[in-house]
Amino acid sequence: MSRPLRVAINGASGRMGQALQALVRADRRFELVHAVVSPGSQNDGMPIYRELSDALRYAHDWSTARDMDVVIDFSGPAGLSATLDYCIAHRVALVTGTTGLDAALTQRLDSAAAHIPLLRAANFSLGVAVLTRLLREASAALRDWDLEIIEAHHGRKEDAPSGTALALGEAAAEARGTTLAQDAVYTREGRPGPRQAGTIGFAVVRGGDIVGEHQALLIGPGERVELAHRATDRLIFARGAVEAAHWLAGKSAGHYDLDAMLAERTG
Repeated sequence: MSRPLRVAINGASGRMGQALQALVRADRRFELVHAVVSPGSQNDGMPIYRELSDALRYAHDWSTARDMDVVIDFSGPAGLSATLDYCIAHRVALVTGTTGLDAALTQRLDSAAAHIPLLRAANFSLGVAVLTRLLREASAALRDWDLEIIEAHHGRKEDAPSGTALALGEAAAEARGTTLAQDAVYTREGRPGPRQAGTIGFAVVRGGDIVGEHQALLIGPGERVELAHRATDRLIFARGAVEAAHWLAGKSAGHYDLDAMLAERTG
């Protein structure tokens, strides 16, 4: 594409939204054409680039959106729902990292891929993408071993377990021919009894300014395998999302993931 890729950011006033704006602004491959914040945000109506008072302004919806090629969404379930409506109506590619979705919104995302190119990931880190591959292989090879997934995030995170932890669990469960709905254990307290064979346990840590840590323990008799990823800079997620947006724009409708992007790039 000879012209810059026209991109919109949903959840633009959040920490991820701000990181995405900085990356897009510094990258000549992109032009930011719309930025959505939540209704009531102090940024609503304010210029995005404060030194240019007559330039692009934050908006609380999509009514003033210009033509675009791709949307990057890191908002919340309500924000994602409105964004999905817009993308389907205008046939715009969508990259989303929003987590904490209910079954109805998840189903809408599944159906949307018939109309638009859609890339959804709980985590846009390249390292986490590799961790998922490794866990999938290890879970299949060691299918009789106990599996525990531990995740840690900052104290402001609202959903638990994290979307990344659940995605890791789903990859492991699929490799073992089962599902999280059948085998996940999210809480243990009191006297829950002995661990049930084949279950996948989750543990959650919240506190301070932890960017994101995920650890998978495969525990067998007399030995265990530990697979872990620790993020120290939130920009890794923004960089991954920006690269995903550049890769996704212009593709045909369908579901895409980071594995597909990495596989295409590595040949």
